[in-house]
Amino acid sequence: MRGYLPDYTFESANSLKKALSFCEAGAKPFAGGTDLMVLFEAGLLAPGKYLDISRLKELKGIKNSKTQVTLGALTTYSQIRNHLILTKQFPILGLASREVGALAIQNRGTIGGNIANASPAADFPPGLLVYDAKIQLISTKGIRTLDYNRFHLGYKKTELRQDELVLSVSLKPEFQKYHHFWRKVGNRRAQAISKTMMAGIAKTTKKTIQDIRIAFGSVGPTAARCYHVESFLKGKAINTQNIQEAKQLLSKDIHPIDDIRSTGKYRLRVSQNVLEEFLCGIG
Repeated sequence: MRGYLPDYTFESANSLKKALSFCEAGAKPFAGGTDLMVLFEAGLLAPGKYLDISRLKELKGIKNSKTQVTLGALTTYSQIRNHLILTKQFPILGLASREVGALAIQNRGTIGGNIANASPAADFPPGLLVYDAKIQLISTKGIRTLDYNRFHLGYKKTELRQDELVLSVSLKPEFQKYHHFWRKVGNRRAQAISKTMMAGIAKTTKKTIQDIRIAFGSVGPTAARCYHVESFLKGKAINTQNIQEAKQLLSKDIHPIDDIRSTGKYRLRVSQNVLEEFLCGIG
């Protein structure tokens, strides 16, 4: 059952100043609309005021400097997938972009929308967590910057205030010598919501792990860094015994539930297998 159009008011902003004033007045922003339209068609979109921010030039573009790469909130999946610097320095983001829906979704969906929608199954959060991303939020009061690992508070809950927009995401190019890994598991290889997904990066010396960062999505109310597993593996050799112990420790970091797509038991088992795949690949 579709939503009833008279229940909604849609505005469009052609300047950031105007958009922020609409947000202060209670309008809910959207850009690509890929999640919004699904909810509308299902009759689940809450009535109210909505604001199209897709034309805001201040939220567009990928900027590169010696110290960081900055992605405007309106950067699309396709732009990330095709950006040479991003695919070289932060390949997980490009790999994730390739598995978000169909090409039409990749051309419209944005990194800002993927983050702000706060779905536990969103494709970008695990990669942003392992890359130690920062997120910039803007309102009429100014810009504030948060470590990305502080942004998601719970299921569909974030640090984003009603009067704020996601301005950009920034990353430091510190991981060129790391092994990068991305794995998404769903009912099929394409156009599927994940049952579990994992992003991982690791730096090794003579088969000993010097640094490692692991994050999973779709296994809790938010994407989660696996600090217990990381702490255990740092300084350890990559061998069968340590890999098996790391797999057992994973249950301390992720807490998958049963839902319509899968069972918690299945998600945990598959996540352990994906973790093993990652660790075997860096040996």
